[in-house]
Amino acid sequence: MGASLALAACGGGEDEGGGDGDTASASGETLYAQTCSGCHGGNLQGGAGPELAAIGSKYSQEEIENIIANGQGSMPPKLLEGEEASAVAEWLAAKK
Repeated sequence: MGASLALAACGGGEDEGGGDGDTASASGETLYAQTCSGCHGGNLQGGAGPELAAIGSKYSQEEIENIIANGQGSMPPKLLEGEEASAVAEWLAAKK
């Protein structure tokens, strides 16, 4: 199971379910693990990128989506787009 999750990160994948509520949250967490955890850490502890454990206390969902879309610091823009970016931003915004 873990190997398929790691391989999925390389493959990109389009929509992972596209729902609201718990589905969006689970999708956001999964997308984070696949795309963001390499720099921000599997437990949001930081690494090459900053710690995100309480990022929702600093930025709103809209601000997080803007960072994902445009990049910030050494983070490149558009690593995720559209519904995927929204799902991750929603999930991260809940981290307070």
